[in-house]
Amino acid sequence: MTIIDIAPWRLAMAYFLLAIPLGVILWQRIPILSSSLLAVVRMTLQLVFVGFYLQFIFDLNNPWVTGAWVVIMIAVADVSIARGCGLRLKRLAGALFLALLIGTLIPLVFFVFFVLQVHTTLNAQYVIPISGMILGNCLRADMIGIRTFYHSLKKSEKIYHLSLAQGAGMREALSPFIRDACQAALAPTVATISTIGLVSLPGMMTGVILGGGDPMTAIKYQIAIMISIFTGTALTVILAIHLTAFKNFTPFGTLDRSLFQTGGEH
Repeated sequence: MTIIDIAPWRLAMAYFLLAIPLGVILWQRIPILSSSLLAVVRMTLQLVFVGFYLQFIFDLNNPWVTGAWVVIMIAVADVSIARGCGLRLKRLAGALFLALLIGTLIPLVFFVFFVLQVHTTLNAQYVIPISGMILGNCLRADMIGIRTFYHSLKKSEKIYHLSLAQGAGMREALSPFIRDACQAALAPTVATISTIGLVSLPGMMTGVILGGGDPMTAIKYQIAIMISIFTGTALTVILAIHLTAFKNFTPFGTLDRSLFQTGGEH
């Protein structure tokens, strides 16, 4: 069994489906028409570029080039998280990059060295897609977790100050905010894990099946990647909050509002 290729003209037909979401946007006068069209154009150009580039990387199959591409992916995710949270990049970049690097590499290394066969461990065909799936989920979880932590703390800063005034240490006073942020960040992954196979057939499993693999092989891959994703998201969220917090509180233990892009009133 081999995968069925899609002819360019058949792929072009898929764009006719856009009439439905764009029609809903126009009908309800939702002010996202231009951003939606721009998103589709960007998606197309980015994926075409990545397709050509990944083919080059797969053919080259050099561990250093593969590693460099993973680092670039992490750097892009770093910038996307900071912007998506409405926080200043320079106040998060270094610590957030380290959190993403650790949270991606630990499950990735375990997956390729212990789950896959030895001869595939440094194969770009495996390393890049697996790291991309882990990092993509880490990005979403970090965006939720960091935004929840800092914006909830800003909104409920009086409660935090009261805890400090009553003798709590900074770590103890921040604990409820960290717990709520981690719960918000990990809840979507937990929900996905609990309903996988019943509500949806996830990307990796579908990809293996479309690529000619049998369903049981696809299931084994999916179980392994979901465990890796859960591990990565948990690591990156808790590390991102703790590592970024060092730079974003004043010496008096209060939140430095210059962290926010609009002077603390975002």
